[in-house]
Amino acid sequence: MGKLEYRLLKPNDTFVSIYHYQSIELEQILARRECEFFVKEGVTYKQTSSAVEDDIHIIYVKEHEHGPKEQAEDDHREITLEVRELNSLRGHPILFVSSFHTHLDVLSYIGTVYTYYNGWEWERDSAEIDEDRSVYSLYVTKTGVTYEGGKA
Repeated sequence: MGKLEYRLLKPNDTFVSIYHYQSIELEQILARRECEFFVKEGVTYKQTSSAVEDDIHIIYVKEHEHGPKEQAEDDHREITLEVRELNSLRGHPILFVSSFHTHLDVLSYIGTVYTYYNGWEWERDSAEIDEDRSVYSLYVTKTGVTYEGGKA
């Protein structure tokens, strides 16, 4: 188990600690570090960098946007990953949802460049961890390349 801290960039170029996790799996820290965005209490933060300071993993963020806090749909034991089309005009529609047993499994998925779904190749744009809804989201764009392999 490790320690994780999110630090927020303030207007005067200083950082302030905003969230602490005293006992968190290393796999979850690594999956969170792979996410460019972090959502908590309705605020979306954009990751600017990360570091390890003594025994604390640090993710540096800046505020990206504010919105209403959304609730998790249900209590589930598995880890949920939504794969969404990066399309703000359509509300970033969900292409599909997968469940994983570990954060390492999620990391192996969100850390890839290409995803295949419904006969098409999709390219990774970004990922986020949404604590309000208890999900990871992977944002992708269609490359135009068709895929004839197995199921995504």
